[in-house]
Amino acid sequence: MFEGFLSLSGYQNILVKEEPPRDPNADTEWNDILRKKGILPAKESLKEKEAEEEEKWILQQSVVKTYEDMTLEELEENEDEFNEEDERAVEMYRSQRLAEWKAAQMKNKFGDVLEISGKEYVQEVTKAGEGLWVVLHLYKQGIPLCALINQHFSALARKFPDVKFIKAISTTCIPNYPDRNLPTIFVYLEGDIKAQFIGPLVFGGMNLTQDELEWKLSKSGAIKTDLEENPKKPVEDMLLSSVRRSVPERRDSDSDSEGD
Repeated sequence: MFEGFLSLSGYQNILVKEEPPRDPNADTEWNDILRKKGILPAKESLKEKEAEEEEKWILQQSVVKTYEDMTLEELEENEDEFNEEDERAVEMYRSQRLAEWKAAQMKNKFGDVLEISGKEYVQEVTKAGEGLWVVLHLYKQGIPLCALINQHFSALARKFPDVKFIKAISTTCIPNYPDRNLPTIFVYLEGDIKAQFIGPLVFGGMNLTQDELEWKLSKSGAIKTDLEENPKKPVEDMLLSSVRRSVPERRDSDSDSEGD
């Protein structure tokens, strides 16, 4: 009897040893009982694990930055941490970022109309800078069309901040400049005149719209307009059509008078 008990106990021991270890996180009834008794800790939910992993990833991304994501200042601060293989790539990205920075600075350099005098002409127009377009309006107070163009200049300067819009009283830049030539617009590129618009007839009088002025300047190359066609073209087409319709009628009347 005693030997049987030993053999039975040994058999039970063998069974316990052969049983695989229990997973405390396994979703079983036995583990649930142990958790309720406080023997096992509460099971960590899957969402909590995912949230923890995501938090670790965000923290890692905020601490570790590759040179592709760095600004110019960060590239300079971390220059000593790059190995030889990265130096060429870092230099390429530095040049690229520098070019982007210069382009952004140039694009947003202006945005307002600058008023100058004759003394500032050379500095602001002739020596404006490489690849820079300058649009100069010579005007005089008391001329309505000049005032209208100044209004259009303010709007166009905001729309095209990479172009330098300037206005100046005519006689301060060109002594004895005749009022009959006003308004006058000169378009410059690197100090050279690329286009000029002189006198009220060129602008069509007080009916000149901002879009029409934008179109004129775009034809000189100073600005890149989003207008697809000349906004004044329909008016011009109507005038031409009316002239063409009137010409045959005159010829018919002339031939009739000759026949008489």
